Amino acid sequence: MSQFSSNNGQAIRFSYWVPNVSGGLVVSNIEQRTDWSYDYNVRLAQAAEKSGFEYALTQIRFTAGYGAENQHESVSFSHALLAKTEKLKVIAAILPGPWKPVLAAKQLATIDYLTNGRIAINVVSGWFRGEFDAIGEPWPEHDERYIRSEEFIRTLKGIWTTDNYSFDGKYYQFKDYTLKPKPLQKPHIEVFQGGSSRAARDMASRVSDWYFTNGNTPEELKKQIDDIREKAKLNNHSVKIGVNAFIIARDTEEEARAVLQEIIDQANVEAVNAFGDATREAGAASKEGEGNWAKSTFEDLVQYNDGFKTNLIGTPQQIAERIVELKNVGVDLVLSGFLHFIEEVEYFGEKVLPLVRQIEEAQKDQITAKSA
Repeated sequence: MSQFSSNNGQAIRFSYWVPNVSGGLVVSNIEQRTDWSYDYNVRLAQAAEKSGFEYALTQIRFTAGYGAENQHESVSFSHALLAKTEKLKVIAAILPGPWKPVLAAKQLATIDYLTNGRIAINVVSGWFRGEFDAIGEPWPEHDERYIRSEEFIRTLKGIWTTDNYSFDGKYYQFKDYTLKPKPLQKPHIEVFQGGSSRAARDMASRVSDWYFTNGNTPEELKKQIDDIREKAKLNNHSVKIGVNAFIIARDTEEEARAVLQEIIDQANVEAVNAFGDATREAGAASKEGEGNWAKSTFEDLVQYNDGFKTNLIGTPQQIAERIVELKNVGVDLVLSGFLHFIEEVEYFGEKVLPLVRQIEEAQKDQITAKSA
């Protein structure tokens, strides 16, 4: 197990990508029984809640592209889904720049109050310059975007926990500001972030509650996780880890692999290549000269957060074993995408999740026996 794993014997958790953006979770022309409408998403949220998913993550897009021609705004859509569920926590993606921390703090505190503490936030630092240019927002350099995001998170936490809050940063300033009512969640609303660059990992090790990383092998994930947790420990901070995965669970491995191949064979080549060009430009702007997608092939980019790399593709037993392997290198949450969301979420809850819990319990028993 990863030396700095935060699992502490806790069951691994599951989230799903909310398809509030058209085109599903793959840049492919394959037929998908997934829809970006509100009615579909309500049924999906309720199915996911019943199937054992604890979180859902809405996406933030301002412009069309890469097969996503239509987008619902993330915060209002998250609130709408919360109104139709009872236990699910919805993570609203927010982009510093278009959002100011005072608006986000007030908006999210109100939603938290209205939903009995079930809203969370994913602070997206931004990687697509074309989107910022289209909406007239300044485009700071790569590491500057993470400096701004860190200030954004620090100010949110300060506003949510402190009266007469003051902050004098490079991007944000507050003087004796008091927000009331404050969120129900204590100490504050959960803060997620993504990224794989040095700047992203360092920010997570200082201020974020959760760190999302792109899909990858257990070996490569362990390197990232140990790096983040070592630095977090030095900062007297702790951070939980979520990993992206596109899940294809079928009764046989042959069926699952055939679905994967069909997705790739029907890839929207123009859109995937355009996405790849944009990600390479974004990665080149980081100090290390690479980003989230530096080692991604064309096939990887068909699922735009490297979800195929995590290899949760096969039978329920195979997928369950691989999920526990992810847990054993320090992953706390699997952020899941599916081809046909509602029926595959239900299949996952019925066929895969019980096996995950059985394997976890067996491992727990082994540890207990060894320590007896």
